[in-house]
Amino acid sequence: MGTIYGDWLKAQREARGLTQQELADMAFMTRSHIAHIEAGRRVPSKDDARRLDKALGTGDVLTSFLPDQDVAAPDHFETVRLLEQEAVMICEFALSFVPGILQTERYARAVLNRRFPPVSGEECDKRVITRLERAQILDDPMTPVVWALLDEAVLRRQIGGPEVMAGQLDHLVQLTESGRVHVHVMPFTLGSHSLLNNMVTLMWFEDQPPTAYTEGLYMSKIHDDPSVVQEMQHRYAFALGDALPLKDSLTLLRTTARDYERHG
Repeated sequence: MGTIYGDWLKAQREARGLTQQELADMAFMTRSHIAHIEAGRRVPSKDDARRLDKALGTGDVLTSFLPDQDVAAPDHFETVRLLEQEAVMICEFALSFVPGILQTERYARAVLNRRFPPVSGEECDKRVITRLERAQILDDPMTPVVWALLDEAVLRRQIGGPEVMAGQLDHLVQLTESGRVHVHVMPFTLGSHSLLNNMVTLMWFEDQPPTAYTEGLYMSKIHDDPSVVQEMQHRYAFALGDALPLKDSLTLLRTTARDYERHG
């Protein structure tokens, strides 16, 4: 639906002889945001859609036919991958697994091998490669800024066995010690917290509105609505305030990794 909507927007813009930049200027948006909507990677907010309708003289068509943002897009991972590459800041909250861009190859393979329904070895290899390619955004020493808030369950759940877990936690320690990533742990002793329901990824960009991504068993969703994104940002900030400080989080990561090594 997002692609159909974007195609229709592009057709209306071109029918009026407008470039993306000209439409962006008229609708008080950025050219890149227009490009993402036309490509089906973003869904405009209602305010954006109203401004587009006004700029194009389309009445309330773009506003009335906004894609249902409660429906999970089948290509959501591709969309998230593209957004990750453009983000200047990414804040992750993980409830069960280490976030994809922070996974080691062995950990990623252990996660993907347990998918249901099962996939072939060749398909698993392709998915592991894709996940490792996503992590290449960390090759840039500055951008994006990455913060990872991990529920302690992520550390305790043995994905792939003790040896794989030790390597994964050491990887997180190295990323944190180098200053490339900030990792904070939500300890079990905290009990309930504001992000306990599901994983969340928040992303900020230079020239387009921030977005949020949530994922569950049967539903994954990219959120563009400013009020929803802002609420998730507030929830993240509130949870971060309850997390262990960076130094204590590092200590817990190291200690847990050594425990896995001893029992491996």
